[in-house]
Amino acid sequence: MEQALTAVCKDIRLGKILIQTNLDTGEPELHYLRLPKEISEDYVILMDSTVSTGAAAMMAVRVLLDHDVQEDRIFLLSLLMAEMGVHSVAYAFPRVHIITTAVDKRVNEEFHIIPGIGNFGDRYFGTDGPSGWCEGDSMDC
Repeated sequence: MEQALTAVCKDIRLGKILIQTNLDTGEPELHYLRLPKEISEDYVILMDSTVSTGAAAMMAVRVLLDHDVQEDRIFLLSLLMAEMGVHSVAYAFPRVHIITTAVDKRVNEEFHIIPGIGNFGDRYFGTDGPSGWCEGDSMDC
């Protein structure tokens, strides 16, 4: 996502926040942080390709708020989000702008989005995925 952004916005300032989920605790952990100087007055596009529970995204928003970025200047941009993640982020940070291409209703026991990105070609071209790919009547596949 970063390459596409820099291809369009040549003079954009980039920062990096690396948050990974601890497999033992299930909690997000901040591993790396590099933000541009004087970020507090900027609009910030926080990019996360998939948001499942929203825990990592909320930690990233909290990091930005701790660096004096105004909540209404943060745009969370994601390719795919679980409904749970959308609700979690929106409830915790109601002024953060959430932008996504799709919202899936469920996550599995490992908190992976169901059906998730799966076969991206099937989603993109609107073709059928493998049998059993879509579970339940409430899913819109």
